[in-house]
Amino acid sequence: MEELLKTISGRFGTILIDPPWRFMNRTGKVGPEHKRLHRYRTMTFEEIAALPVERLALPKSHLYLWCPNALLHEALTIIKAWGFTYKTNIVWYKVRKDGGPDGRGVGFYFRNVTELLLFGVKGSLRTLSPGRRQVNIMISRKQEHSRKPEEVYGLIEQCSPGPYLELFARRRVPGWAQWGDQVDSYYLERRKVGSTF
Repeated sequence: MEELLKTISGRFGTILIDPPWRFMNRTGKVGPEHKRLHRYRTMTFEEIAALPVERLALPKSHLYLWCPNALLHEALTIIKAWGFTYKTNIVWYKVRKDGGPDGRGVGFYFRNVTELLLFGVKGSLRTLSPGRRQVNIMISRKQEHSRKPEEVYGLIEQCSPGPYLELFARRRVPGWAQWGDQVDSYYLERRKVGSTF
């Protein structure tokens, strides 16, 4: 990950990460539903934990880590390895056009219609004033595979201090430093944080 440190300079007050998690079943094999969805190179937990996140973060900073429900335990361990303390999460509830739950998600036990955005803190740093009124749920329609709701950027900017860094970015966002091999894959039409939160 030295490439990451060569590409990104400086340290950041807030880091958003959507790593390419590798899903394994109980036998240690990639689950069949995830083999079918293979669209990009995935990373092991050890590879994700080895990312130089702590070196990119200011001594007092915030971390937002996207985490599939099935990998919560591993994600919490990784947050600690990066030098952050887990505080809470924001739940992304995926809905259909009619507002009902989008049951197309996969899962070993239940059909997942939610995804977690874990929030961690390094040092002693509260959320900005608007963050103290922010509810911890986002409700929006699922888009392309692995694409997260674009409203998350506005939410983070209202709740956490800059400068901002996104790792494994898939679209360009003004005011953010971004790193990822899919950064230009989606066009972003920014919208203000609205009634979906």
